[in-house]
Amino acid sequence: MLKGFKSFLLRGDIIVVSVGLIVALAFSTLISAFTTNVIDPLVNRAEGGGHTIGLGVQLGQAGQKATFINFGALIGAIIYFVIFMAVLYFAIVLPYKAVSARRGVVVFGPPDPVKACPACLSDDLPLGATKCRYCGTELVVQSTAS
Repeated sequence: MLKGFKSFLLRGDIIVVSVGLIVALAFSTLISAFTTNVIDPLVNRAEGGGHTIGLGVQLGQAGQKATFINFGALIGAIIYFVIFMAVLYFAIVLPYKAVSARRGVVVFGPPDPVKACPACLSDDLPLGATKCRYCGTELVVQSTAS
């Protein structure tokens, strides 16, 4: 039972999908901070709303209702994103790459080399392709040894 669970966890697609979801969650935090601290104050200013305190720019005169664009919270979210991605990389991606390398599987590696079709100019064809997948043009097979 534990061997099956270990096999499930070490499947490449599970790790890749979970890393993608974690990156999306962290990126969502950045977008939320930008919306809350930059866009919302601009909309509030157009409506005549209040302000918040932080590092940023105050819109409006001193005697009127002023709106504050809070760049400090956005900078904090960017720092959080960078730290979060570093922890994700060093705690999950690097150990997973090491385990996969011991198993003989390359993950999170450089992309495979590709070639372009001279007829339709598509540039994502594998080096060993003999025919373009888009236009059907016959291609010359390139040697992979240098």
